[in-house]
Amino acid sequence: MSSPPGAARSEAPWDISFLRVGVLATAAATAVAAPVAALLSGLPGALGVVAGAAVVTAFFCVSGVVIAWAGRINDAFTLPAALGTFLVKALVFVAVLGALPPEGPLDRLALAWAVIGGALLWSAVQVRWVWTRQLYYVTPPAPPVPDPEKPTPRG
Repeated sequence: MSSPPGAARSEAPWDISFLRVGVLATAAATAVAAPVAALLSGLPGALGVVAGAAVVTAFFCVSGVVIAWAGRINDAFTLPAALGTFLVKALVFVAVLGALPPEGPLDRLALAWAVIGGALLWSAVQVRWVWTRQLYYVTPPAPPVPDPEKPTPRG
């Protein structure tokens, strides 16, 4: 799909490599938190932690992919895509939480804390990813072309 004529389309690539880092960080945190939750509240606590981690991972991955897709079409589509995706995800999450029985196989309190912790973890991953990248707000100049008449310095 190409941009409409006259559309503001960025030539910068949309990098979603932070998703891999976020998934790995979430997996590591879940590997620690699930056994702790199992010790504190049994199997339902561990399942709540795993479910919470899966929900947060799915939320951030879906958002990242949808926003990158929208940005490839037109930069102006990224905010509506982000807000629309968030609204749909929130509605689905509320419906799923409402459908969970209070005394079911998942500890809802452990799930809630896992979602909060996971969201904070993913936010930290994104902040670090942005702070460690060279992101340009203007297109950098092209590198100089070597002059064939001048000898290139060695060393």
